Amino acid sequence: MAVDQREPILQLRGVSKRFGAVQALTDVDFEVYPGEVVGLVGDNGAGKSTLIKTIAGTYAIDVGEYFFNGHRASVHGPRDVTALGIATVYQDLALCDNLDVVANLFLGHEARIGSLGSGSIVDEVPMEKRAIDVLRGLAVKIPSVRLLVAELSGGQRQSVAVARAVLSDARVVLLDEPTAALGVAQTRQVLDLILRLKEEGIGVVVISHNLADVFEVVDRIVVLRLGKRVASFDVKTASRAQVVSAITGADVGALVEDDPASEAELPS
Repeated sequence: MAVDQREPILQLRGVSKRFGAVQALTDVDFEVYPGEVVGLVGDNGAGKSTLIKTIAGTYAIDVGEYFFNGHRASVHGPRDVTALGIATVYQDLALCDNLDVVANLFLGHEARIGSLGSGSIVDEVPMEKRAIDVLRGLAVKIPSVRLLVAELSGGQRQSVAVARAVLSDARVVLLDEPTAALGVAQTRQVLDLILRLKEEGIGVVVISHNLADVFEVVDRIVVLRLGKRVASFDVKTASRAQVVSAITGADVGALVEDDPASEAELPS
């Protein structure tokens, strides 16, 4: 799907965040368009996690404005952000290993029918059907939606976490290091899933230290350094050396253009 350059689905303007004496973010602008994949990169301490947690509603904005779908949003916590249509998939995935795929997808939002004493009966049939439809739509390959999450591979677990976000009708999905600690095949599965989200018109933000993964799936790279947005690159025209230069503050001319290290990991 072509990126709509007229209006971002998510936009932060002039956002600043302080923790005591530490200025974590300073006057940061950030935007995501429908059907766009944005890579958020930077060295450790650059402000990436703070920015994501600010978008997710975990941290309150000290100064700045938060817009969603062209309207200023009042965000007081994660529930407000979820209600807008933004889902965050952190590195720990927040999945329950002892539950199957269906139960994880609908955890806290189970379909119910009738009652049993003071409780109610979970209606498994529509939940299973919906789970299969969502996973199939995202081209996620899992042998059975009744498998325990503990039995899934790392890539499959990541896919279930993302599918849960889609199931909640999220229009923007934030992915924190989605390919960390995954093997080659599992990483490929997750990268394909990100591209599938893009095809569905969902805005995606990917935090990653893996520059090769970033260049493969994102449309645009936003670089943070010392809590400030220092650069934004179109991946079609940017080089890895330019991105590393923006991250480190080094002169791009001093970087070796074909340095194999620049093909793999960002500074961490």
